[in-house]
Amino acid sequence: MFGNYPSPVFPLLTKILDANADLSIQVHPDDEYAKKYVNGELGKTECWYIVDCKENAEIILGHFAKSKMELADRVEKGQWDKLLNRIIVKPGDFFYVPSGTIHALCEGILVLETQQSSDITYRVYDYNRKDRNGKKRELHIEKALEVIHVPCIKNQIEPKVEKQGKNTITTFIQAREFTVYKWEIYEEAKMVQDQPFQLVSLINGTGILTANGETYTIQKGDHFILPAQIGMITINGDFEALVSHPRT
Repeated sequence: MFGNYPSPVFPLLTKILDANADLSIQVHPDDEYAKKYVNGELGKTECWYIVDCKENAEIILGHFAKSKMELADRVEKGQWDKLLNRIIVKPGDFFYVPSGTIHALCEGILVLETQQSSDITYRVYDYNRKDRNGKKRELHIEKALEVIHVPCIKNQIEPKVEKQGKNTITTFIQAREFTVYKWEIYEEAKMVQDQPFQLVSLINGTGILTANGETYTIQKGDHFILPAQIGMITINGDFEALVSHPRT
């Protein structure tokens, strides 16, 4: 157990996703389904922070079907324009993508993703693309239809913003699987790391982190873990970071 957190695997992953083309439309199962049908693994709930994107870039998040029958019918007929909910995004947007939510990143988006430590993916549609051998990617329609929430769950995000002098700490979400913050640091701040661990990703700027008498220079593109035993930390500089930890 990492940081005395009760999980058989390291529970969270952080990824940078650069969508140079529309990604496949997919869905992930929840913990209960994965435990029962996928060898006891975790399900996959995730969230996206839009680091950068082209103008009018879109994501797919959720659907309009009112019943499983309607969902299955529109999938079978390929009526994607009538089924899928598209959202225009901009840098700084945050989206929560719980298990059971049909979703996809579209072309021209750079995302920092925080997710449960799982890679169970059921692909619903891949734009009929073929690989170099002329084969289409495998779809998982039957399993996807089993795990997609119908009707779609509306996930309203209400960030909580706390000003600390010149610094701002935004809590994007406190979900069952994880808590995600954004640090905007412009002057010295002291914080107590009292979680099993924290995952930190700098998305802009540079700074200094001091912990246990050691000082570290941190900069855009750095990713690191603050372990449970680190206690008090001091941070300073001019940077933005996404921070996450498992919900305790």
